[in-house]
Amino acid sequence: MNLEFSKWLDQSLEENHLSYNDETKNKLLKYLMLIHDWNRVFNLTAITHPRDMVYLHIIDSLLIAPYLHGSHLLDVGSGAGLPGIPLAIADPSQSWVLLDKNNKKTKFLTQVVAELHLTTVNIIHDRVENFYPEKLFDSILSRAFGTLSLFVEATEHLLAPNGFYLAMKGKYPKEELNDVPKRFIVTDVHRLDLQGTNTNIERHLILLKSV
Repeated sequence: MNLEFSKWLDQSLEENHLSYNDETKNKLLKYLMLIHDWNRVFNLTAITHPRDMVYLHIIDSLLIAPYLHGSHLLDVGSGAGLPGIPLAIADPSQSWVLLDKNNKKTKFLTQVVAELHLTTVNIIHDRVENFYPEKLFDSILSRAFGTLSLFVEATEHLLAPNGFYLAMKGKYPKEELNDVPKRFIVTDVHRLDLQGTNTNIERHLILLKSV
């Protein structure tokens, strides 16, 4: 299985013009194996084919790296650690908090952090409305938290001044954008060019901030 993950990872990185050293690639591979092994019991993801796991989890996460702001980052509703874990592996200089209310998933994430020695990643098991950290975040990310309105309103108390929300979406979320409260503004919408999936997968990244 690890050889299969390795083959797809090398191919996908090349197709998407991403380059990482061997240590980073090895950690990404180990992370994939951990998802694969724990998924049998913890139901971390419905995506189980090695090829799809590489493209739709790892590459999908890494493509948003150029749009991150600051160095203190929050992944809300992190689930299996996406996009936070791949991004933390790719850039160890950033400080990450991965927040999820599901105890099984935070147990998995704690194991990932331990096995991969991700010293800049902190796992929090809590509901977002109950989470009040000492330091606010430069960027708050969401891959599957809900609508844009729900995302920004639920995390409003966590964003640092001049910080940004980054919401990962599939198709262009026109209705969700129209429903964003007026105290937030959309600063950018990027269509992400995910290469090599052999399917017409539409991916968008929405950047917002407080007025």
